Amino acid sequence: MRRDLTTSLLAVVVFTVLLGLLYPFAVWGIGQVAFPGKADGSQIRMHGKLIGSTLIGQDFSRPVLDRHGKPKQDAKGKPVTEPDPKWFQERPSADAYNPAGTFFANRGPNQASTVAFYKGGLAAYIALERPYDRGLTAAQVPVDAVTASASGVDPHISKANALIQAHRIAAVRHLPLDRVHQLIDDHTDGRFAGLLGEPGVNVVELNIALDKEAPAK
Repeated sequence: MRRDLTTSLLAVVVFTVLLGLLYPFAVWGIGQVAFPGKADGSQIRMHGKLIGSTLIGQDFSRPVLDRHGKPKQDAKGKPVTEPDPKWFQERPSADAYNPAGTFFANRGPNQASTVAFYKGGLAAYIALERPYDRGLTAAQVPVDAVTASASGVDPHISKANALIQAHRIAAVRHLPLDRVHQLIDDHTDGRFAGLLGEPGVNVVELNIALDKEAPAK
């Protein structure tokens, strides 16, 4: 028995050092050498300050004010917000793009709340965009405009979604529509390996470029 215990203890120590220390350290070292930016979380820095990640969406909303000019709160005491028209808007997020707990809404197709939720999201999207694109119809709205991604924090939207929003951005930022289209093209990621997936527009990077082109007031 003593021999078995000694062998077992030795195996635990060896594999703890090997798989718990040496292997993770080797992988970390290779990552730092081969692709340090991605290994550190694809961070975005501006003027030396960390402002986000190219992998995580951000909340581009603004507080809703009451008639006294103070931020409104809901029944739970949380601030009420609305999409800020100065920015491209991301896909809906279940928890305001909180990277600490990524998840998606597990709504089933037979739930009554599902229909109400997506109808409300579609109506809100059209209410935001139609003043700048009079011909916009519900049938033209891409599905990603009203549905969350699997993680709930994906910073990408479809190019069709971005092109609809381009009308609003051009008007609010006082930019030519062609220039906004060019910014969208510049921040559109292609298919993986040229074959898998669909092109997506990184909203975080696009909004940074947009603010450099025409700073928000």
